[in-house]
Amino acid sequence: MHSTDIEPFFAALKAANPMPNTELEYTSVFELLVAVLLSAQATDVGVNKATRKLFPVANTPQAILDLGLDGLEGYIKTIGLYKSKARHLMETCRILLAQHGGQVPGTREALEALPGVGRKTANVVLNVAFGQPTMAVDTHIFRVSNRTGLAPGKNPLEVEKQLLARVPPAYAVDAHHWLILLGRYVCQARKPRCWECRVAPWCSHQPKTPPP
Repeated sequence: MHSTDIEPFFAALKAANPMPNTELEYTSVFELLVAVLLSAQATDVGVNKATRKLFPVANTPQAILDLGLDGLEGYIKTIGLYKSKARHLMETCRILLAQHGGQVPGTREALEALPGVGRKTANVVLNVAFGQPTMAVDTHIFRVSNRTGLAPGKNPLEVEKQLLARVPPAYAVDAHHWLILLGRYVCQARKPRCWECRVAPWCSHQPKTPPP
């Protein structure tokens, strides 16, 4: 993608969705952290189904610990890798209470020190909860960034660095939401829906997919 195409590319995404947000359901920073931790290799829909039952019962670090490991597993067993995620979440809650007064820290270093919290999860929390212009590169963003030519890279970190360098500052905070939604609903893996894509005029992908 030519550098002159990036501004209109994001302007079109903003015009279509001025205030994008994560599709994970949460009402606090801790709930967001839990939801993102659980979402690895799982769908937002599946996570939301589980947390709708979990959060009314336990939505603080102490309340999660009070459930016990077996109790927590009972609420999230419909999510992939739930046993390892439950262990990670229990240990994360212990660390939040012991080191952070039960609050979710707002720095990358502290977040990535929590069990089960990698760079992508930290980026989501920093962006959604703390308004930082981070790029949480999931499979959708990785695909869209490479397919459109916006930020090509061989791995998620390369794509993240490219995005940070190429996305105009005015769009940086919301960019990863727009790209995720674009990849999830339009620029899909098997067959991109180019005929209904708002940013097709600036996308480098050729040939464009015709309507069915």
